[in-house]
Amino acid sequence: MLSILVILPSVQYVFAAEEPGEYLDRRVEIWNLFFRMMTVAFVVGAVVSGTLIWLIWRFRESHPKAKPTSYEEKGVW
Repeated sequence: MLSILVILPSVQYVFAAEEPGEYLDRRVEIWNLFFRMMTVAFVVGAVVSGTLIWLIWRFRESHPKAKPTSYEEKGVW
């Protein structure tokens, strides 16, 4: 997904100026790419944070389905 967001716009910018003397505003293109990458970063961060919260909530000690392993019951490590 990351390569699609970086490579395809870069190729598009190479072919964007169709006539000689036509210029691209690099600042606009850089900010556009920055905001796309930040969108991806926030989505990935939200997924990772959500997964961590779920794991911590699901496998906490006070969970009703949590029970000690056979090693923990015997006290043998």
